[in-house]
Amino acid sequence: METSLVILAAGKGTRMQSDLPKVLHQVAHAPLLAHAMRAGAALDPARTVVVAGHGAEAVAQAAEEENAQARVVLQQEQLGTGHAVMQAREAMAGFAGTVIVLYGDTPFITEATLQAMIAARADHDVVVLGFDTPQPGRYGRLKMDGDQLTAIVEFKDADAEERAITLCNSGVMACDATLLFDLLDRVSNDNASGEYYLTDIVELSRAAGKSATAVVCPQDETLGVDSRAGLARAEALFQDRARAELLELGVTLTAPDTVYLAHDTIIGRDVTVEPHVVFGPGVTVETGATIRAFSHLEGCHVSRGAVVGPYARLRPGAELAEDTRVGNFVEIKNATIAEGAKVNHLSYIGDASVGAGTNIGAGTITCNYDGFLKHHTEIGAGAFIGSNTMLVAPVKVGNNAMTASGSVITTDIPDGALALARARQDTKPGRALKLFDYLRARKQQQQKSKEQG
Repeated sequence: METSLVILAAGKGTRMQSDLPKVLHQVAHAPLLAHAMRAGAALDPARTVVVAGHGAEAVAQAAEEENAQARVVLQQEQLGTGHAVMQAREAMAGFAGTVIVLYGDTPFITEATLQAMIAARADHDVVVLGFDTPQPGRYGRLKMDGDQLTAIVEFKDADAEERAITLCNSGVMACDATLLFDLLDRVSNDNASGEYYLTDIVELSRAAGKSATAVVCPQDETLGVDSRAGLARAEALFQDRARAELLELGVTLTAPDTVYLAHDTIIGRDVTVEPHVVFGPGVTVETGATIRAFSHLEGCHVSRGAVVGPYARLRPGAELAEDTRVGNFVEIKNATIAEGAKVNHLSYIGDASVGAGTNIGAGTITCNYDGFLKHHTEIGAGAFIGSNTMLVAPVKVGNNAMTASGSVITTDIPDGALALARARQDTKPGRALKLFDYLRARKQQQQKSKEQG
């Protein structure tokens, strides 16, 4: 049975107190919408339709970045979930399989749950995803008769007996495509909100002699985000899940609650991650590497046996080969550090390549930007860059070459050469004492003038 997705992403999200559409707020550095689309993508859907409304242009861009084949349709007025799904009718024309309705602000539905819904579709025309909770609050209630779902009652329209039901509606639904749109044509807005509820198709399907049921999942999977507090809860839930998965995969997190991961972080087994490490998007860390405390990584690749930190920053384009060392207060950006090379202290290496076995002394800076353009620094294998060297790009340091500490290097250094580029020291005996006496007297005069003034 083929499956297609309709993802509702038209809401403004007033409680977010933001100009940004609700579904574009991020969890783990990815929009809520992207999380929802990925959940559905696990089913290999024939079609994916995103219903946009508020901030439609930005929502469409985010949807297309996640899935170039996704079709975005517009809900001009937000008249309820049933009305939103109706906007996908044209995009679903000719499709005869199962349509699953997802929500762009509900990021944690699992593939297993969606597969359970598809399995239930084999015996039922309509399948609703529910969750059981002792505190159902204002969620819609699922009324069951055995395995048959007889109705979904919105909280606003529920009586006291119905509000006592603890099986709640997540909003996620699977239905035969033809039946879905036929039933939506019959949905009325005669309710407390004056909206067209998608949930009404359950009673309509029953009246038409069709079968409906509910599949139950853990409540966390149905978490919808409609406020900043909800966004924080979603972030915490993602991080808890991601950390637990890494621990299961053989990663050592010495203080798991202090490590923050992105939606696409990849970490190999036998990696050690110390406390207070932050992973931005696009990070891969290979087996056996160590990421020490208070480091920040984004858009980078760390190979086997490398040690990063503490207090290191790897920015986009940083490529660390095997057994490299990047130490405290070192920043690497758009640079390749070859096997066994070391950048251990207080250095900035940007737009550069560092050869195998090279040692970069403390305080070294690749001066890569001239105010208009970026330039490349090439450092060969086995080189030694003395502390506090400024490498003014574009410049090349040869294999087994050396720079003297405090040098400002502006021209290429051949293989095996030593470059010194600093002023000769001039020492004047006794001059410091005379200068101290002069400065001390001047300070005393200034203080005296202030007191008299």
